[in-house]
Amino acid sequence: MKKRNTEISLGIVITGGTAGLGYALASRFLSAGDRVVICGRNVTRLHEALHSLRLALPQAEVYGIRCDVGNPSEVSLLAEFAVDQLGIVDRWLNNAGTAGLLKRPLWELHSADILETCTTNLSGSLLLCAEAVKVMDRQPSSPKAIYHIFNMGFSSSGAAFSRSAVSHKASKRGVAEVTHFLSGELKSSGKTSIGVHELSPGLVFTDLLLQDASHEAVRLFKVIAEKPETVASILAPKIRSITARNRHIRYQPFVMTFFRMLTGLPRLIGKEQG
Repeated sequence: MKKRNTEISLGIVITGGTAGLGYALASRFLSAGDRVVICGRNVTRLHEALHSLRLALPQAEVYGIRCDVGNPSEVSLLAEFAVDQLGIVDRWLNNAGTAGLLKRPLWELHSADILETCTTNLSGSLLLCAEAVKVMDRQPSSPKAIYHIFNMGFSSSGAAFSRSAVSHKASKRGVAEVTHFLSGELKSSGKTSIGVHELSPGLVFTDLLLQDASHEAVRLFKVIAEKPETVASILAPKIRSITARNRHIRYQPFVMTFFRMLTGLPRLIGKEQG
C-alpha cells in the first residue's frame, strides 16, 4: 500500500474514466495534484486514456484497470486495485453508465440492450457503492476525515426532460434512490466518516448523448449541451472541497438548461429557414 500524501493530494476513483466527462474530471483532478484511478470496459480505450493523461501531465499519478461495473468480481478487483495504488480513497465517483443502444420505445428495444442498460447503471452503482463503503470504512476515521461517494442519477425533472429510452431513465432514477437510501443506512449505522452524494452534470456533449439521436436532436444538443471540459472545470473543485455528508452537487440549475433550450430554438429555426 502506498503512503498517503497528506498535504494537498486526494486519492480519487473514477469509473468510466476513459472518455467524456470521466476523462475530463480525471484530467482536472490530476492537474490539482490528486492521484487518480480510472477504469473502463474497453482495454484499448483504457490504455489510450492513460497514455494521453500521462503525456499531458507527466508528473501526474494516474492508474487504470479494466472493469465492467456490472460484474461483481471485477468491481471487487477495482476496489483492491484502488487501495493498492492510492492507499487512501478520498473520493469515489460512480460515473460509468450507458444510455443504451437505441432511443426508442421500450417495446422496440432488444432485451439484451435493456438488461445491459439496467445492469450497468443501477446494479453497477449498487455494487460500486458497496465496495466503496467497505474500502472507506477501513480507513482512518476522525471528524475531519470524511470520505465521499458520488452517484449520477436522474431527478424527476431530469428524467422528464430526457429523450432516452425507459430503461435508461428508470435505471438512472433508481440510482438517485440508491444515493438517498444509502445515505440513510450510513447514518443509522453510525458510519459518520462516509458521505454519499448526488452528482448532476446536466447535458454533456459526449458520444453517450449522441447515441441514436436524430439529426434535429444533435443540432439541439450542440446548443444546450456543454463540453465535458467545461462541466469538469465546475464540478471538480466542488467535489474536492465538499465537507458535508449528503449533498446534491449540480453543474448548473436545471432551469438554466431549459432557458438555453428556449433561447437556442429560434436560432436553430432561423438556420433551417435560411
